[in-house]
Amino acid sequence: MEVTKIILPEVRDSRGALMFAEQGSHIPFSVKRIFAIYDVPSGTQRGGHAHRVQEQFLMMLAGACKVVIDDGTSRVEESLVRPSEAIYVPAGLWLELRDFSAGAICVVLSSSTRAIPCISSAIETGEDC
Repeated sequence: MEVTKIILPEVRDSRGALMFAEQGSHIPFSVKRIFAIYDVPSGTQRGGHAHRVQEQFLMMLAGACKVVIDDGTSRVEESLVRPSEAIYVPAGLWLELRDFSAGAICVVLSSSTRAIPCISSAIETGEDC
């Protein structure tokens, strides 16, 4: 499984903290789309699909969540709890986001300009997700 948890650079001083991520250094693809997941009701899961060609880079701007990644052979669970933590998810891996804390904001950078066909429950549906 090629999932990579990345610790992003963080600059702190008396004014607070600043985190950054750069394409090439931290983000291994050209970013085509950015979206945010927020106001997630307690107990709700997001994701639950895999993209055939789309790569994703996930980070929490606020709060925390658990990320479950499955390649069909093994299943890995990671926690994102700080803005300076990110997870790179290559294409073809099943992804679930769960256990969002109150006020959590997850930002996802994508290698595609739109949601493209996904793999659903080992059956290729051809539907967008």
